[in-house]
Amino acid sequence: VQLQASGGGHVRPGDSLKLSCVASGPNFSRYTWGWFRQRPGKEREFVAAISWTGNSRDYAEPVKGRFTISRDTSENTVYLQMNSLKPEDTAVYYCARRRTDLQPTARNLSLYGAWGQGTLVTVSS
Repeated sequence: VQLQASGGGHVRPGDSLKLSCVASGPNFSRYTWGWFRQRPGKEREFVAAISWTGNSRDYAEPVKGRFTISRDTSENTVYLQMNSLKPEDTAVYYCARRRTDLQPTARNLSLYGAWGQGTLVTVSS
């Protein structure tokens, strides 16, 4: 599978952005999908995940209430809607697919086996 992330950019605090991740390959709806980010000088960290059923979502505390993960199975695309952006949200954002199908959401990076190339989000005034 190949993942192509897009939608990053330079925005001001309080603005919104919507990231997209298009996945090639079959069985999109059988996998849990996640978004992670790597802030400057930090390790890659969990942001959000959506289960293969689409019924379960998980968010890291710093983004809860501001970010929303969703998917479109007809387009093989996962989205991350980011609202009320803060300077500390500045990072390279990566989408990822769990290694094994039919698994629940997870925050552990090692459970994800396919990664996109990352898209840069910069939040500053």
